[in-house]
Amino acid sequence: MDARKLGSTGPTVSLIGLGCMGMSDFYGPSDRSESIATIHAALEAGITLLDTGDFYGMGHNEMLIGEALKGRSRDNLMISVKFGALRDRNYGFLGYDCRPNAVKNFVAYSLQRLGVDHIDIYRPARLDPNVPIEDTVGAMADMIKAGWIRHIGLSEVGSDTIRRAHKAHPIADLQIEYSLISRGIETDILKTCRELGIGVTAYGVLARGLISGHWSKNEAGEKDFRLMSPRFQAGNIDTNLALADRLRGIAAEIGASPAQVAIAWSRRRARTSCRWSARGGASGSLKRSARSM
Repeated sequence: MDARKLGSTGPTVSLIGLGCMGMSDFYGPSDRSESIATIHAALEAGITLLDTGDFYGMGHNEMLIGEALKGRSRDNLMISVKFGALRDRNYGFLGYDCRPNAVKNFVAYSLQRLGVDHIDIYRPARLDPNVPIEDTVGAMADMIKAGWIRHIGLSEVGSDTIRRAHKAHPIADLQIEYSLISRGIETDILKTCRELGIGVTAYGVLARGLISGHWSKNEAGEKDFRLMSPRFQAGNIDTNLALADRLRGIAAEIGASPAQVAIAWSRRRARTSCRWSARGGASGSLKRSARSM
């Protein structure tokens, strides 16, 4: 598995990480044994980055990862945790809390659930509009000094917030959605991260399954949050599936699956995002990327 350093100050991680959210939340029922087996298979394949959030399954996901890692060495294993989202008993969202004391409370619970003595990358899940980002980052900087976390990350924030946070303490990486059909960060955010030496950890590279090659209408089951996502709703889904069909055609030409092409494109963009023009056509780039996998 290829490895890459996250920005100029972050850790070195596998080029592909494992997002564990769906093992506990958002996509409907999951199987505990299968989830743990998936984590083990990922580690054995050379994946060193596991991503979770303390609100995924309201703590369930962290406990699941903790169980999967029992007896395994932490050497070369990086755990990324998002915090700050508040939820109610019905799994609804109540907003965000990124006050310094709340951050210190959240990390204590995460360390306990994960069964580890430190978290490698810790990040607010979203910007708390009621708390200056400098205050939140300052609290995390204190936790680095205490040995509870190793690096500070961000998630789904804009360039102004990135700059303010980075000024308060070096930021290792920005976690943000980025795929063939979700490319808004190319306008400004990517340039800001390159300028400041901040890594970009893309999630949703298969557009939440939409361009995986096997998505069809009415695929989402009960309790699948995609039912509320505009890209999967009437008026949009047909247009988006037509884009997925174009990707399927490109993949067939080179003997790859649509998912392989989408992932290969993301890998290539990670190397060339500061130089490739977003206005240009994508087909040639896609084919070259997939061939290089």
